[in-house]
Amino acid sequence: MAQRRGMRRLAVLVLTLALVGGGVYTAVAFLQRSETLVAEGCTAVVGSQSAELATDQAVNASLITAVAVQRGLPPRAASIALATAMQESKLRNIGHGDQAGPDSRGLFQQRPSQGWGTEAQVMDPYYAANAFYDALVKIPGYESLEITDAAQRVQRSAYPGAYEEHEDMGRSFASGLSGQTPGAVQCTLRTPEDPGDPAAIAAELAQAYGALGMATEGQTLVVEASGGQAWSVAQWAVTNAKGFAVTKVDVDGRSWNRLTRDGWQDSEGVDGQVRITVAPLPVSAAG
Repeated sequence: MAQRRGMRRLAVLVLTLALVGGGVYTAVAFLQRSETLVAEGCTAVVGSQSAELATDQAVNASLITAVAVQRGLPPRAASIALATAMQESKLRNIGHGDQAGPDSRGLFQQRPSQGWGTEAQVMDPYYAANAFYDALVKIPGYESLEITDAAQRVQRSAYPGAYEEHEDMGRSFASGLSGQTPGAVQCTLRTPEDPGDPAAIAAELAQAYGALGMATEGQTLVVEASGGQAWSVAQWAVTNAKGFAVTKVDVDGRSWNRLTRDGWQDSEGVDGQVRITVAPLPVSAAG
């Protein structure tokens, strides 16, 4: 009899463990499925105007705008550049041209045969953005021109009116990514699968913005910046969060949290700093 009761208890224990294990598995499977349902993308909201970009397009938009910030150009220059790149390449660094320019390459579809540089150069997004701005600033009064007019004077496109379609997007993302409009740009992303590397972000920021005071605190990169530059760097970090496994950005009393997906929220941010936190290393690796 005692042996039979013991067997029953063992069976109940095994069943309980199986149910608990099944519940955990079900919960994990549910979380995994829910992550795949997250529609990733970035938005820029400035006043009543809103624009959307895919995450890879937003990365290129942040690069183009950062180059303008580094050069001390106004947000208007970035607006023109973003509208141009969207029309020419859909804000993607493509390695082919079209019928109008079979040797066109890169974000701005610049043609080596027209003196824009070598194929390797125009395929370098930083070179391409600088080449565009070099041409733009030579146009007298470009800041007061219509975006489509300024873009056409640089590109000399066969379809000059096409740039107009992307003016709102250019203005919205340029305003946010330049730091002119704090908190304008945010991205909805899935949870990162791999840890991030603050040093990799520091290297990319240095190329995008030039010399910045930066220090690492564990998995957080601390960037010394204030005002518009701080918000430019912060929103650059948000648009680059997917590739660098960024989980949180703190700036000027506001926070963007990748995991909560609730946009920019009030926080205990430190004035004069942008804090960019990345996904942690596994416990075994960290120890």
